[in-house]
Formats: sequence, C-alpha cells, structure tokens
Amino acid sequence: MAIALGNPAVSTAFPPGFLWGAGAAAYQVEGAVREDGRLPSIWDTFSHTPGKTLHGDTGDVAADHYHRLEEDLDLMARLGLGAYRFSISWPRVQPEGRGRPNPAGLDFYRRLLDGLARRSIVAAATLYHWDLPQALQDRGGWPARDTAERFGEYAALVARELGDGVALWTTLNEPYCSAWLGYGTGVHAPGLRDSGQALAATHHLLLGHARALAAIRSERPGAPVGISLNLAAVRSASEAPADRAAADRLDGLQNRLFCQPLFEGRYPEDVVELFSGLGPGLAVTPGDLEAISAPVDFLGLNYYGPIWVQAAGEPGGTSGGEDGHGPWVPELRLRAYRDPGWRTTAMGWPVDPRGLVQLLLEIHRRRWVPAVYVTENGAAFHDYIDPEGRVRDPERIAYLASHLEAIGAAIAQGVPVRGYFVWSLTDNFEWAWGYSRRFGLVFIEYGTQRRIPKTSFEWYRRAIAANALPLAAGEVFA
Repeated sequence: MAIALGNPAVSTAFPPGFLWGAGAAAYQVEGAVREDGRLPSIWDTFSHTPGKTLHGDTGDVAADHYHRLEEDLDLMARLGLGAYRFSISWPRVQPEGRGRPNPAGLDFYRRLLDGLARRSIVAAATLYHWDLPQALQDRGGWPARDTAERFGEYAALVARELGDGVALWTTLNEPYCSAWLGYGTGVHAPGLRDSGQALAATHHLLLGHARALAAIRSERPGAPVGISLNLAAVRSASEAPADRAAADRLDGLQNRLFCQPLFEGRYPEDVVELFSGLGPGLAVTPGDLEAISAPVDFLGLNYYGPIWVQAAGEPGGTSGGEDGHGPWVPELRLRAYRDPGWRTTAMGWPVDPRGLVQLLLEIHRRRWVPAVYVTENGAAFHDYIDPEGRVRDPERIAYLASHLEAIGAAIAQGVPVRGYFVWSLTDNFEWAWGYSRRFGLVFIEYGTQRRIPKTSFEWYRRAIAANALPLAAGEVFA
C-alpha cells in the first residue's frame, strides 16, 4: 500500500494513551563532569584530544542540566510532556565502571525522577548512551568481553537503586554507533580505526544488552525493557548492480548485524564473511546468542532520514556531516550519494519521512516485537535569536509534522507504535560536531545558559495537548 504524505486536508490523530516525549543524553546536556565524584568517560577523553571535535568543543558544561535541573523540569511541564527519555551516566553512578556506586551520582538521578513524578511525567531511562567509563576503556573497552559483564552489574545496580521511579528501560542507545563509529571509523569516542575491534565491540555490546535485560527483569519484574537501534532506510543511488550491492552491504552492517542476533539468534553470514580475518572479530561462546535473542518488550527506533549510497570502487570510506551520513569503514566500499536538489538538515541529511514508514512497516511485517517507540526523531537547523528575541524554526515544525504524519500512516496500517520522543528537548553538545548543530525545541544561549523556547516548542505543545497534529506540515506560527 502506498503512503501518501503531506495532505493538508487530513488531520492526523493518535490512539488514546499515545506517549508524547522528548529526549536527551547525559554527556550532551549534564555538564558538571568533574563534580560530586564523577570520573572521566571516553567522551571526556576524546573531546579533550585536539582535533577530535569541531572547535575543540567538549561536554564539560554542555547545557548545564546538572545545575539547572528544576528549570529544565519546569520546561518539560510547560511543554506538557508525557515522558522524558534521558540517559544515566555510567561514570557518574559507578565512576570506575565496577564496584561500589557513587552516592552523589545516584542522588542526582533520584532528584530527576522525583521531579518527573511531581510533574506526572513518565521516566524513560537509557542505561548507556555512549559514555563508557574511561577506566573500562583502559581495560579494553567494548571489544573486551569483560565490559559486557560489568555492564550487567551496572544495570542491576541502577535497577535496584533507581527502579522505583522508572517506567520504561532502554539498555543501549544505537550500539551501531558505539561499535562502528567509536572503534571502526574513529569519528566517535574512543576514536579507534579497526574493523576487527568494531566487530568484537558489536558482539559485546549485544551481550551487554542481554546481561542488562536479565538484570532489570530480576530486579524489577514486569518492567518494560527494550533497546534503541538506529536502523537505516538504505537506498542505492541507481539500479546498477554495484550500487545495489553497496546498499546491501550497508544494510548488512547497520541493520542485519544487529537485528538478526537480537530477533533471530544468529549473525548474518555475509557480514561475518566480509570482515573475516580481522581480529579479534566475533568471539561467540555457547549460550551467547540465546541470551542476546531473549525477547524484549519493545524496540526503540531512532530515525532522522534515509541513507543513499553508491559503490566506491576501491576500498575506502567517505566523509559524513555535510556530505550525508557516514563515514563508513573501508571494507564496505561505498560512499554517500547526494542530490543537490534535496531538502536537507544542517547535518546534511535528506528530509524524507517515507523512510520512517518503510522501517516501521518492515518491523511490523517481521513481528519482531510487540511494541515500537520512535525513541529519536528530529532535525538540526541553524537556529538563531532574531531581533525580537525569538527563535523561529519553521523548518523544524515542518520536519516534525511530516514525520508524525508518517507515524500516523504506519499506525493506520497496524504498526504498534506506542509513543514518540522528539530529539531533543534542548540544544546540546552534538558529539563530534560540538555546539555547531542545534536539535532542540529549546534554544540554549551557551554563554549565559539562557533557555528560549523555539516556535517548535509551542507547536509540539499543541500536538501533545490535542493528541494530534495541530497544523498541517507546512503551516507555522508567525
């Protein structure tokens, strides 16, 4: 069935109980990296290494969420959020990545959970959003099996100490990025370039998910637990066999390498063969895949736009950012394709909500999970404060409206989408892009930390209140 989007005469309403949220990640917003017992993560080390982030930006202060918690909670209440998706900083709660917890770190998250409860906002906690304690990286990081075991212990600790206030648990956020951008291409922390290490990290991240899943279910029986994947709607630049093969290789690395072990209990043979001979590679022991494929309660889908690729000929990667998605490890032999006529975001990513429908329908067709949450969706634009002191972002409103319309179309075809989390609540530290890319509904004036809700904030507030799109995709507030 074809999906027609962008009909201004149609009002998209959402099912009763649909969960409206917004998200953030600890290292991107908290700041206070040296306070109250927190020790460095791999992102502290990486961002303080010259040449690794744009302008040498770091998350030392970020959006200062650690000190401005009440102000940010009030913004959430003003927005009318049904849920807040946040990540728990492993080096804040367990600074060495093992052993006794840090009471001050736990207290911060207790204050957050208490504040959410007072405002009747559901807490959706992510255990890992890329900030591995540096002490564990020094012992081998995710390519080492021991890290998966330590993650299971950390999950048990957090579930035991904080679980009373958490309604939805996510084990990992985008393990593809942790493994292949962190250990394969080196554009993310810890900055290694070794496909064999990235493959080993993939298995141990998934094994860590399994250990965390079991730990949460032991500590908090009945609590919904899932994992968030940035599955890719991959498209080839042409019907040429070489381009189609390049797209299939990327689909294998970003989609099948994670979905097949999680939902089918096996790794894709073509991907394993592509990286064969690169040590340490996959080191699967008996029982691993059975644990990894234990059923989850939901799948979190992170989607920003489709990925267009073409064959690169000789082995070699491509740049990301303004040139599109990427970069990719050289074994994939592909590069990004970009049509100059496309609408794109400030990240250089194409705007096309049909890719979101495609992924949702595919998840539903395969019957992998009983429920889906869109755990990240949003767009970066070059926002600014205008002479009237306002931040008008009509491009973001149009982006969000079209993607929510896409979700409504998928729900109409039976996809069990239970909620939507816009990325992000506030502007923040955008990883290797530093502070140059703004995704938030709330503008952060970084020199003063002043918060200014953008026009998209008001638009999203109306959507939440109506449980429906308040305006057509192209209509914005004056």
